[in-house]
Amino acid sequence: MKKIYNLFLFLILFALLLSGCSTTPIGESFATYNVNGVNYLSLTNLCNAKGIAWDYDTIGRVISLSRGAHNVDLMLGDSFILVDGSPQHLSYPVEMYQVMVVVPYSFKDQVIDGIFKEFVKPSRNYPNVLSIQKIVIDAGHGGADPGALGRTGLREKDVNLDIAKKLAAILREDGLEVVLTRSTDRFISLSGRVSIANGSNADLFVSIHSNASRTKSLNGFEVYYVTSSVNDTKRAYSSARSVPIAVEHFELASSSMDLKAIIWDMIHVSNQAESVCLARKICRVMDDNSDSRIIGIKGARFAVLKGARMPAVLVETGFISNREEEKLLKNSIYRQKVAEIISKGILDFAQRSSTMEVAQR
Repeated sequence: MKKIYNLFLFLILFALLLSGCSTTPIGESFATYNVNGVNYLSLTNLCNAKGIAWDYDTIGRVISLSRGAHNVDLMLGDSFILVDGSPQHLSYPVEMYQVMVVVPYSFKDQVIDGIFKEFVKPSRNYPNVLSIQKIVIDAGHGGADPGALGRTGLREKDVNLDIAKKLAAILREDGLEVVLTRSTDRFISLSGRVSIANGSNADLFVSIHSNASRTKSLNGFEVYYVTSSVNDTKRAYSSARSVPIAVEHFELASSSMDLKAIIWDMIHVSNQAESVCLARKICRVMDDNSDSRIIGIKGARFAVLKGARMPAVLVETGFISNREEEKLLKNSIYRQKVAEIISKGILDFAQRSSTMEVAQR
């Protein structure tokens, strides 16, 4: 009787294995969290369920997901993401909720199931990353506009100009063409700076500034880019009204403001991916080669960045309002070091761009 029972049990187990009951599909269930009226999912739970590796860059506030040949970069507080190097937008931004990173529910369908489950080959329709040949370096402020003033009288416009000229000299030695928005102590409007950048047909725009705050203890290095957290429609219409579209071999059949805004929105989205990457490279090099506090990269609505038709960042080299950082920024040797660090970030970005361009051919 015992032998019959054992045989019966063996047959049941064998049948279960043949039927694959241990892998029978069941509906995936993830806890949802209500954030400002929107359903969110824990990013950790999604990654664990799909075997996706993830890493958090505290400097850039970027979460990187990877599995196989696929990579996805997300930024806290932003709906802008990079999927295998191509920009996409989520319906809602990535958030921090109860000490965990959460993503809108649509992220599961759009990215987790669409990319990491099906392994869809990324589209090749997205334009190749530009080769870096020409850069516009913008020294903030100038002339009647001194910018921020330090406790000892150090003027931001002077610091910005010196770093910009040192940076230009380094990049030229590396074979890059550089255009300075100003090489002397003169005032240039924000729209004038953008016009110089767009008119030069440059590949990158880097604006040099020194920070200031009423909180004198505040210090650190940070890099800004135009963020999608600024209303995309307003930003596109703002650029359409204030900056002419003069793209080579491109003519508008209509003077419609709506059409111009659509084109500007396309320009902003395609450039934002590269702006974020450039900002991260510069911050990373600064972190590796200095003792400065790295605040990281941030999105902002700076007018000098909004109208640029190329990847653009604004570098805040330090707080001139902070006693220690003002002392550093007064030192020509330190300003040379800052220029070298920014140039290294730019060249690292340029090398990445060239590599990606070859890979996409």
